[in-house]
Amino acid sequence: MNAIPPGSTIGILGSGQLGRMIAMAAAQLGYRCHIYAPDSGPACDVAADFTPGGYDDAAALAAFARACAVVTYEFENIDPAAIDAIAARVPVAPGRAALETAAHRAREKALAEQCGGRPAPWRTVTSRETLDAALAEIGAPAILKTATEGYDGKGQVRIASPDDAAAAWAAMAGRECVLEGMVAFTHEFSILLVRGRDGNSIAYLPPHNEHRDGILARSTVPAPAAVMAQANEAIALATRLAQAVDYVGVLTCEFFATDDGPIFNEMAPRVHNSGHWTIEGAVTSQFENHVRAICGLPLGTTALTGASVTMDNLIGAQADDWPRLLAQPGTHLHLYGKHDARPGRKMGHVTRVTR
Repeated sequence: MNAIPPGSTIGILGSGQLGRMIAMAAAQLGYRCHIYAPDSGPACDVAADFTPGGYDDAAALAAFARACAVVTYEFENIDPAAIDAIAARVPVAPGRAALETAAHRAREKALAEQCGGRPAPWRTVTSRETLDAALAEIGAPAILKTATEGYDGKGQVRIASPDDAAAAWAAMAGRECVLEGMVAFTHEFSILLVRGRDGNSIAYLPPHNEHRDGILARSTVPAPAAVMAQANEAIALATRLAQAVDYVGVLTCEFFATDDGPIFNEMAPRVHNSGHWTIEGAVTSQFENHVRAICGLPLGTTALTGASVTMDNLIGAQADDWPRLLAQPGTHLHLYGKHDARPGRKMGHVTRVTR
């Protein structure tokens, strides 16, 4: 398939800040963006068109697809049937296989194992009885997570001992879950891999990620030596995962750095919060490379623009400090245009590049 020329329309499923930053990068390359989502969001402020609609509305999805040259998505909690409705008319990247895998914790862990990766010990949990059996095998402490739709610390409960099993299972309200054993790690990091339509891929330097209350607080590049020593192995696994689902676009894989090497945590079939530093910190941002990949353009270099880069998320009321942040030399402020600064909500981020 030939490259999609500038002037064409890129469709984006989802109206959040990731879609916003994809649309901004697309505009720089001469593309228009058309947002499809149930509700208006930050992406709509910078896109040429917005279609409100549900992800189960086949007729609306078909009409949306007819207005686009290619479609991508900014989050994975989408019914795969929506991808099918669009793919019957225009290319969708990443494709259905990537979405189905990454949207389900058990499937992504199983694929990681098939590709030679090592996730934490895990078991699928569908009842209180299977939870008890999983705890007997894996042991406690452990973490019980919903198999789908969990993010930023949501949809998970820590189990300190088997005595906590009843309360943990009740909190999940009967949903399918995954029980994960605890991992002794020194650092958390992610691999942002870009794979083009021709199958070629490149990766960014892995950021060291620090979380607070289950939400990413800071990403730093270059990462500490303990992470860099495991980067090649992690990139190799991410590459195999991308090949396994014929991935096109930016694929993010999260890892724990341990004394025994990288432990696979999870994958996201999209641009990622831990890659926001690339807007100013890399020659080609993750958002521009995602657009390049899905449109069949040559991928851009992932080289750093400085000696080091730090990205801090602005959570809740932290975004209200924007006047002070703007007054700091070398600070790059990104506000997402959200108006409800409730606790735990990502309102923006700040990047600092050391030359």
